[in-house]
Amino acid sequence: MPSDHSHSRARKHATTQPAPATSAATATSAAPAAPQKKSRDAPHGDGLSLELLVHGVGGSTPQEMLGDPRTERVTGDTTAAVHRRTEDKDAERRPEEYADKPVPEAYCWSNLTSGNGARALWLILLPFMVVNLAHWMRPASHNRHTAVRVHGLLVRLVALSLTVLLISAVCEVALDLIAWQCAGGSACADGRSWLAFMAAGPEGTGGWWSQPGRRLALAALLPAAATTLLWWLSHRTWSAYESQPPLEKAVNEDDPAADGRPPLSLPGFWYGRRHVARLRAAHTAAGFLTVAAALAATSTRHDRGPGGSPVLDLFGWGLMVLIVACAVCVVHVVCRRARKESTPDRHVDTLTVRALPGAAIALTVLAAVHGSWNRPDWKSAGSLPGDETFGVLAVLQGTLVVALGVVGLLLYRTRPVPRTALTGLAPAAVAMLACALGGVLSGGVAQRVGDWLDGPGTSGVGKEAQIAGPPTVLTWQASIIPLLLVGVLLLACWFGFRVWRTSRKLTDDVQAGYPGALPDEGRTRRIAGAVARAGLTDQAPWLVATVAAVTLVLGGVAVLGTTLTGKVPSEAAAGAPDIVAGFAGTVQALGSWMVGFGFLLFLTWGRRAYRDPSARRTIGILWDVGTFWPRSAHPFAPPCYAERAVPDLAWRMAMWTDKEPDRRLVISGHSQGSALAAAAVWQLDPRTRRQVALLTYGSPLERLYGRWFPAYFGPSRLSALHGDLECWRNLWRLTDPIGGPVRLSCAHDPEHGPDVDRGPLLDPLAYGRTREQPLPEPILAHSDYQADPVFDSERDGLLARLKAAREGLAGVPHQPPHQHSDDPDHSAHPDHPEPERAAPEKREGARAHPERGRSSG
Repeated sequence: MPSDHSHSRARKHATTQPAPATSAATATSAAPAAPQKKSRDAPHGDGLSLELLVHGVGGSTPQEMLGDPRTERVTGDTTAAVHRRTEDKDAERRPEEYADKPVPEAYCWSNLTSGNGARALWLILLPFMVVNLAHWMRPASHNRHTAVRVHGLLVRLVALSLTVLLISAVCEVALDLIAWQCAGGSACADGRSWLAFMAAGPEGTGGWWSQPGRRLALAALLPAAATTLLWWLSHRTWSAYESQPPLEKAVNEDDPAADGRPPLSLPGFWYGRRHVARLRAAHTAAGFLTVAAALAATSTRHDRGPGGSPVLDLFGWGLMVLIVACAVCVVHVVCRRARKESTPDRHVDTLTVRALPGAAIALTVLAAVHGSWNRPDWKSAGSLPGDETFGVLAVLQGTLVVALGVVGLLLYRTRPVPRTALTGLAPAAVAMLACALGGVLSGGVAQRVGDWLDGPGTSGVGKEAQIAGPPTVLTWQASIIPLLLVGVLLLACWFGFRVWRTSRKLTDDVQAGYPGALPDEGRTRRIAGAVARAGLTDQAPWLVATVAAVTLVLGGVAVLGTTLTGKVPSEAAAGAPDIVAGFAGTVQALGSWMVGFGFLLFLTWGRRAYRDPSARRTIGILWDVGTFWPRSAHPFAPPCYAERAVPDLAWRMAMWTDKEPDRRLVISGHSQGSALAAAAVWQLDPRTRRQVALLTYGSPLERLYGRWFPAYFGPSRLSALHGDLECWRNLWRLTDPIGGPVRLSCAHDPEHGPDVDRGPLLDPLAYGRTREQPLPEPILAHSDYQADPVFDSERDGLLARLKAAREGLAGVPHQPPHQHSDDPDHSAHPDHPEPERAAPEKREGARAHPERGRSSG
């Protein structure tokens, strides 16, 4: 989605009329003079004002943001930097020229998510990114320390299972389908010259690599390489993105200064070096242990049978014991501790970080050597032992997701926050989606490779099959995809009907919003449709809940069907009525085709993203939304760009205001940039925060972050931010599918200024052709908020309020920062909890509140 700053900074100065109360596209009235507030000492110094622009999803260039082709980098590097127009670079030396206007700066961070071609590799990390989001979605709570810890533990265990699932899928392809089944059968290997050196002959004869154990040891290089690649991506991206030092000094966990502070204001929140390093070591070890277990289990099973070597059998049992012991250590490291946020945790657990992966690699090498030992009578047939791993993982993931849902409901009931997505079930639903994505990737690669090795038809099905094919449970899981898509299609049809019905209801309101304009039925329908479609964003929880619930139920059916029949659906339905057998065969064929096609589409998208910057930028939009949060649950998730961007912004604001005490700064954030701006302001000390005003527009702070991440952006957290700032203003439109109001009212505190929200703004700015705007105005929706004259007036109002506060015109004592406690880890005092407070809902189409001031406090 294009950034709001991608349009020219030239403003439109045409005035608009406010709409009636029933209008769906209502404009707010002109803002009066800035209200007076607290007194301060008389200012001194250059008195400069700065407007720091932060773009949103999709990125933008400095030239587009500043509206000038001549820009220069002020500070930063090629990844993220602050830019100015060339004419403004030395503004500090000419303060008299900026007495009545701010110095514009642009912070560009788009290369953090859509830079070089290596970003295409992040596509394989999609399930890891989604499960990491589930960690941050926990409901707000009070005095539920144990439940919060259990919630985080369950998410980390789901994340660990996804790592094992992905490496198990690579083992399935390399060890089972290629090395065990295809290379072990002459029918499959004969037509493939690249397998000739390790293919077994008709009588079991062949070269040195033809023994099953040696084939498996060689094929194990592929999953080992995949594990190494994941480790490398995680380590490399942490060094480039998440190693930025925080701005504030450390605050000890038991220090009273840490009590009641919002989590995002803690200096260690955006610096999780120790936690990520521990998790990276544990997940890397888990990947290598998965490979070691696959090798050791296969060779040990042969040694236990008739003709097996007792010595090799004993060594194999000892190896399995060591693998299990190392796996227990991995689980212990994952479960032992969570993130530490009150202080930047720079300590590194050297023993864990180095010894655990090293031990796992050593066990993998021992398992490969053990499997490669000479066993002349060993022949491979059927499927590789251990195919039940996928069924066990499915049951484990389902159990963890259900437990996560129970904990989420318990946390929500202790402190219900209005508008929380799925009433506490959002973490469980999103974790289930992560498991589904992992299943599609693992099943897709196995089905696609199996079909390719087996020739025409479905692998492992029919008498002419050359190989046994992937595990039966993967075929069952692929068969549920058509049913899932049918459910999604029905829900999409329902949403489409609601959009049509809502747009018809809004036609009269749209027309009333432009008094005096000539009616145009087509224009009215387009505006009403834009408003109705924008409202679909608020229905996203229903879609997520439906997909998650259907996936959980059908996934259970797949495991149950595999356990009871041991056959693929088409064979299990043999002998059933024709309609049942036909249905089973159809969903199996469609599912196998869809999962294979999905995997190929995934590879094609990744290849295109590697070569095409525009496609890479599209993928970057997905990462803009999904990688805002630190890697707390899964260390192999795409890197958190906010751990670079938030310190950048905080350092820039702190250093610029620190030079002169009377300087004023407006940080202006659009879309995702508003989340970065809010997080950066939280990181400032209280004195600096009072020199800063916040202007957000097209902001998802409440609509997305407040609903899905209530423990961090709930009403009390946003109220605390509002109280800590001198002034904050938020612009929004009904046609915007992403941004919305933050729903903070100051009716209870008139001295604190008007409400934060100003809106809904009129969109389009003109209904038809007017004298001021003779050409038709576009529906702007999420973009180009700066084209509205309200933007300039609100920015100037914020600067005027800061100036009034600095000059001490109001004489109102400074209000202390709000203390709130959504989070038991950062509660103010257990005996005096402050209740969660939410602003009243605004009905779509209703008139915005009468503004009592030009800018908000």
